[in-house]
Amino acid sequence: MANLQITTSLLGLGLALIILYLLRRDHIYILHAMFWIVIAALAALLGLWPGLIDRAAGWIGISYPPAALLLGAVLVLLVKSLYADITNTRLERQLRRLNQRIALLDAKGPIDEVP
Repeated sequence: MANLQITTSLLGLGLALIILYLLRRDHIYILHAMFWIVIAALAALLGLWPGLIDRAAGWIGISYPPAALLLGAVLVLLVKSLYADITNTRLERQLRRLNQRIALLDAKGPIDEVP
């Protein structure tokens, strides 16, 4: 059991370090990095105190704690996926409007310089 706790904690801390490195190199947006840092912290926390999963499952009323962990992971990934789709839709809409504005400016012809 101790090996599992050490491995899970190290994976969580390793993920946090990777996210901080990506954030420092400007390879990931700050809001996305914050999400993944929270996930990494939760992984490290659950690795250090695996009894938290049992307690959380008991509060929810789930008798098999690993099922509660999987349910939580699926819900988090579902929300993350929905947020990514919403962001992607917003960016596509902005890009389409920008392309339309550029097309309108091109249709007007070259801009004459004013003396």
